[in-house]
Amino acid sequence: MSAITLSNEGPVAVLTVSNEAKLNALTMAMLEALDGHLTQIDRDPDTRAVIMTGAGDKAFCCGADIGEWGALSPAEFARAWVRDGHRIFDRLARLSKPTIAALNGHAFGGGLELATACDIRVMTPRATLALPEAKVGIVPGWSGTQRLMRLLPEPVVKEMAVFGRRISAERALSFGFVADVAADALSAAMHLAADLADVSPRANEITKAMIHAAVGEDRGAAIEALGSAAAGASADRDEGVEAFLDKRFPKFTGQ
Repeated sequence: MSAITLSNEGPVAVLTVSNEAKLNALTMAMLEALDGHLTQIDRDPDTRAVIMTGAGDKAFCCGADIGEWGALSPAEFARAWVRDGHRIFDRLARLSKPTIAALNGHAFGGGLELATACDIRVMTPRATLALPEAKVGIVPGWSGTQRLMRLLPEPVVKEMAVFGRRISAERALSFGFVADVAADALSAAMHLAADLADVSPRANEITKAMIHAAVGEDRGAAIEALGSAAAGASADRDEGVEAFLDKRFPKFTGQ
């Protein structure tokens, strides 16, 4: 049965792409489940970190399930499959919690785009990265030519997307695309997540928003969220709310 499951290891939420019979290929139902999990995680104050991984040891995720999207009309493919998938991947990228992709196996197409939407990545030495969409007559649709371009040199993205070559774990590490190469990617990711116990979750959330604003990842929302947080911590905010509820004019002090 295909699914994206959510489990908790203390303060770490673990999302597992589970569709081993198809190398953890993604269906729309799986993406919708991911969307729901992200809502739950973002609202949970006890969750300090999120790890995304795949079931088994062959693939992290080989991309979108061609058996599902291949039957769609061009309009349905663009409107539903690509745009909805892009929206959900954007949701993952902009999650307030730190995210780690544990690449337990190959990450191809949409699977690579899924890993790219996480903050950092760890990878097993046997895994490879690829953007093979052109081999079935399509192009990357879930940020492979956009977000990935901020993380890898242009020729490397072209090497994968245009020339169809795979990138090894060793090369991915040399480019800084992955933080570590380890035999057990999930254990390495859990070790990284454990480091977050010693830092402020609020400071982490703000720092992540600042970095996203700098690189253009949802810059408008990041700036307004930071501004709203600063305004919300002021005495003027408390006075404004109280005055509204008391049906009187507020007396702002600038504090």
